[in-house]
Amino acid sequence: MADDKFRKLLVDNRKARFEYEILEVYTAGIALVGTEVKAIRAGRANLLDAFARIDKGEVVLCNAHISPMESAGVFGHNPIRTRKLLLKRREINKLIGRVEEKGLTLVPLKLYLEKNWVKVDIGVARGKKLYDKRASIKDRETKREVERALKR
Repeated sequence: MADDKFRKLLVDNRKARFEYEILEVYTAGIALVGTEVKAIRAGRANLLDAFARIDKGEVVLCNAHISPMESAGVFGHNPIRTRKLLLKRREINKLIGRVEEKGLTLVPLKLYLEKNWVKVDIGVARGKKLYDKRASIKDRETKREVERALKR
């Protein structure tokens, strides 16, 4: 993992960490067109409804919304097109094995710049049940109360 001084967080999918239990995290590059890179650098990306899947031996990012730049004109891009994720063959084979397990899926967690390259963290995740979500909320609230008490 690279130093944080070389990373600039652009988009964080906080909802994914609430909705899913993250088992493993992989870092992948993304195959983008030039206008998409400009839009992501301008903070015009959204990962809320996004997911990753394995299609013909490749990992692809689906439903990630990257708003087109007005300055792109006719050369703009499709905002929700399917984008190829760049992983090593060994990692793809491992992901294929994990996703075939019952109840596991691939969820994008973060979109960031690492030394001028756009990267995405994808997590192998299992959906949380309602009682797990309630427990997460309860833990978060108790942690917040403890921090308030220590602050006083």
